[in-house]
Amino acid sequence: MNEISPKAEIDPRAKIGDNCKIFPFVYIEGDVEIGDGCIIFPFVSILNGTRMGKKNKVHQGAVIGALPQDFEFHGDKSECVIGDNNIIRENVVINRATHTGGKTVIGNDNFLMEGAHISHDTKVGNRCVFGYGTKIAGDCEIEDGVIFSSSVIENANTRVGIGSMIQAGTTFSKDIPPYIITTKKGEYGGVNMAIGRKNGVDEKTLNHIANAYRLLFHGKTSVFDAVNQIEEQVPDGPHIRHIIEFIRASQGIITKI
Repeated sequence: MNEISPKAEIDPRAKIGDNCKIFPFVYIEGDVEIGDGCIIFPFVSILNGTRMGKKNKVHQGAVIGALPQDFEFHGDKSECVIGDNNIIRENVVINRATHTGGKTVIGNDNFLMEGAHISHDTKVGNRCVFGYGTKIAGDCEIEDGVIFSSSVIENANTRVGIGSMIQAGTTFSKDIPPYIITTKKGEYGGVNMAIGRKNGVDEKTLNHIANAYRLLFHGKTSVFDAVNQIEEQVPDGPHIRHIIEFIRASQGIITKI
């Protein structure tokens, strides 16, 4: 049974799941789907194109499915797809995609802190943390378990690999490979051992990952040659293969130190 305030403004065409709690002064447009068990706090706007899963908590002042801040947007019908068990704190903005059929995607179990902004067509995996005031531009890809500290700016068309952490105040315009720490200057700051262990990566594999990045970031060769060296010198495994595939698909990685 839902608990919906009569002071909330909800288009009758919107689809609201079971056991939802919607507080006063919430605004929900007609082309919206909200799954079971969601809690929507006061002054939240959930706009057309939003497809929200189960047990999400959306706090005061957040705007979900906002129109894209993109000069190429001309009113196309697109979506903002949000999974399950996300915490979306105060004043977060998530834009829907720019073009017809496009999607901005937020996975499951993510935590978006106050003032975070996820722009159009960006794809976010699961279990990510977005610190206060972090801004993610359009057409970005963020894999699982990434941690953004406060006031990080990720520029458009960039990727962040699984299990990486970006330090507070960082602005970056190149891809960040998996399992690393990125310094405020946008440079390699070592392997993210703590998150690796938390995610069940064993010590032997972490050492292999560290060796791979030693070749990449401390070697005096090109990125192309460093990847070949990783293949030749580092024992094979799913984590190493993912690193190699990520780098080979990249148009440019963060600064080598």
